[in-house]
Amino acid sequence: MHAKLLLVSQKSKLAEAIRYALSRWAGLSRFLDDGRVEIDSNVVERAIRPIALSRKNALFAGSDGGAEHWAVVASLVETCKLNGVDPQAYLVDVIARIVAGHPQSQIDDLLPWAYASQPLKAVA
Repeated sequence: MHAKLLLVSQKSKLAEAIRYALSRWAGLSRFLDDGRVEIDSNVVERAIRPIALSRKNALFAGSDGGAEHWAVVASLVETCKLNGVDPQAYLVDVIARIVAGHPQSQIDDLLPWAYASQPLKAVA
């Protein structure tokens, strides 16, 4: 690629692309040295797609306060997913506990990772 770079105009888009690839060559070729590394990033892109969609949807929250509330709920939902907790059942249970007078001093008991080890009860 260094040799090809010398053959093209330095102001061309091709030269720009070659310089870009050369500056990131270690990362681009890492999959050759480590068989565990995927050649593409499709798995990662699929994993973050829901987060990106939620971020775009938050643009239509209506106000700054609405967007902040959306961010809190989206963060809780994604944290539930990371901890293997059903987000809908989690939110139903947490809201029920808060309404029933859950003490503020035990707020850590209401965080998603505290639910990871215990099954949630179905609410009809």
